[in-house]
Amino acid sequence: MHGFSRSSRRRALLSGVVTAALLTFGAVPAEAAPGFYEPPSPLPQGGNGDVIKTLPSSFSGAKSTRIMYLSRDAANRAIPITGTVLVPEKAWSGPGQRPVVAYAPFTAGMGDQCAPSKSMAGEGGDFVSGFQNSFVGALLDKGFAVAQTDYEGLGTPGEHTYVVRESEAHAVLDVLRAAQRLPGTGLSPASPVGIAGYSEGGGASASAAELAPAYAPELDLKGAYVGAAPADKAALAKSLDGGMYVGFLGYSLVGLNAAYPDAKILDLANDAGRQLFEEGRKTCTLDAVLKYMYRNTAQLTKDGRPVSAYLEQEPFRGIVAANRIGTLRPAVPVLVAHTPNDDVIPSSIGKQLGKDWCAKGANVRYQDILSLSPIFSHILGISSAQGDAANWLSERFAGKPATGNCGRF
Repeated sequence: MHGFSRSSRRRALLSGVVTAALLTFGAVPAEAAPGFYEPPSPLPQGGNGDVIKTLPSSFSGAKSTRIMYLSRDAANRAIPITGTVLVPEKAWSGPGQRPVVAYAPFTAGMGDQCAPSKSMAGEGGDFVSGFQNSFVGALLDKGFAVAQTDYEGLGTPGEHTYVVRESEAHAVLDVLRAAQRLPGTGLSPASPVGIAGYSEGGGASASAAELAPAYAPELDLKGAYVGAAPADKAALAKSLDGGMYVGFLGYSLVGLNAAYPDAKILDLANDAGRQLFEEGRKTCTLDAVLKYMYRNTAQLTKDGRPVSAYLEQEPFRGIVAANRIGTLRPAVPVLVAHTPNDDVIPSSIGKQLGKDWCAKGANVRYQDILSLSPIFSHILGISSAQGDAANWLSERFAGKPATGNCGRF
């Protein structure tokens, strides 16, 4: 009964947050442009970041264009990814050319209806979409162009490779290339660029910052904002299990299964686990949180062990190690930020990421994110994170030196 009452209280509190968000951002109508998300077959030949097709979109205060562009999955195969390029209506008043910021979205879900480029255009998604739009709006308000990626498998065919390091890094870096190559935007390959992301997007931003020197050395990258990054998947497998946000652990398993099919992750599940796996891969964020909160993964495996126990054996140990963020030194300044009482991704994970980069000689600044409430601190921290990201990147584009604080956090 105690567990039931805790769950009921959490659901009631979450319902209040949902209601407030819906009143603020409004409900979203049904999808209006399904054909855009079907890629041509075969894919056209081209380079990473080449634009395959476009579709006019809408976003307040900006010229908005949906794009499909070429990128690479974790196995280095060519794939189509969708996203949005937004150019503010206001003129750029800073030095040089108007910069482009890659916005790496936080968790939108796994179903195609959850793709951020759809919800930004008023199609699909859930109440979380309003927070995505708010983050993009903060960047546009600074006069930055924004290049938003849907990541692999969101909107486009196939599974979304949720929190898979290389896939998400490629998606972020290639959407910058696509934005620079998109005609009629005033942008060019000489436009300076930055990266910003929170939660799943924080991990994608961090991964892109690490891989940029090898994967996209031509980009004039000035810095990356890394908010609440899920850098250590092994630690999260333990902290999420049995908690309110265990659905995100399920998302991770779906994503890793898509990126590493030879690992046969689904073979470990019992019938209940398989059912949840199939259901979860079609949900958006809120649906997953409400459906699966407080489930224990030990109840979903054939041998009764939790997911974290499998990560200590191969091939899973190697997969988790390959997706650990913090193993390469970013060549540009990074601002790593985390809410101290984060209720989804422990702040110790963010601090360790900053320390790992510091140990490699990177220019790192770590700072706390202020949350509006100790309850739901992770999602409510976005309100502070978006302003922090926009202000910090503004200083980088203005050429101000970035002061790190390695050894002091």
